[in-house]
Amino acid sequence: MSFKNKIDRSKLPQHIAIIMDGNGRWAKGFGKLRVFGHKNGVSAVREVLEGAIEIGVSHLTLYAFSSENWNRPKKEVQALMELLINSLNKELPTFQKNGVSVKAIGSLQNLPQSCQVTLAETIELTKNNSTCVLTLALSYGARDEIIETTKKIAEKVAQGELKIKEIDDTIFSNNLQTAGTPDPDLMIRTSGEQRISNFLLWQMAYTELWFSPKLWPDFNREDLFEAIVDYQTRERRFGKTSEQLQNMHAKTLLAIAAISIHK
Repeated sequence: MSFKNKIDRSKLPQHIAIIMDGNGRWAKGFGKLRVFGHKNGVSAVREVLEGAIEIGVSHLTLYAFSSENWNRPKKEVQALMELLINSLNKELPTFQKNGVSVKAIGSLQNLPQSCQVTLAETIELTKNNSTCVLTLALSYGARDEIIETTKKIAEKVAQGELKIKEIDDTIFSNNLQTAGTPDPDLMIRTSGEQRISNFLLWQMAYTELWFSPKLWPDFNREDLFEAIVDYQTRERRFGKTSEQLQNMHAKTLLAIAAISIHK
C-alpha cells in the first residue's frame, strides 16, 4: 500500500521545508561531476512539488542555495546559477498549470543580475496563483536573516515607529523575510545528515524533523508521503503536556457538538 493512502488529509502539515542534500555524492556515485547531481536534483524538486500539491500541502520551502554555498568552487557556483535560470524558465508552465506561486528569501542582491531578473519575472508571473506557495531559499542564511531583522526592528524603534516594550514573537516574525508564511510544521533533510545547517532557525522552533538516508536526486513523492505519515504519528505539544492537549481536544469537540445542537 502506498503511503499516500495512509495519510490523514485532516492532519496535513500546512508547511513543509526541505534541505535538499546529497546531489554531489549522488553524482560521485556515477563517476560524474557534482553539477550532474544538481541537474538530476531538479527532477526531484518537480516530483516533490507535484506530490505536495497532489495531497494538499499549501506551502513548500526549499533550501536551494545557502549563503555558505558561495564558498564552493567558482565553476560549480556558476553552473548552479545557470541551472536556476534554466529551471525557472522551464518550469514556469508547470507552475501556472498547478497554481504555484513562487517566492524567494535570502540575500537575493548577491545573485547574478541575470538570476535576479529571471527570479523577479517568475515571482511576478505567478503571484496570483493560490494552490501552493513555493519559496526558494537562495543565498540564504538564518543567522543573517535574524541579524537583518533585528536591525530593521531597531531602526523602527529609533524612528519612533515602535516601542521596545512592544517587541515580542509576533513583531519579530512579522519583520522576517518569511512574514505572512506559517512556520514549517515539518522539515525534511535528505542524504542521512542530521542537522539544520542555518536554515529557518527562528521559524523552526517547534518544527518536526524527519531525516531520510536517500540522496536528493533519488527522493520522490512516495518518500514525501512517508515523511508525512510519520509526522502524523507525532504529538505536537508546543510546551504543553499530553493531558492538556487531550483536555483541549475534548473541549473543542464539546463546543462543536453544542453548535450543532443549536443549529
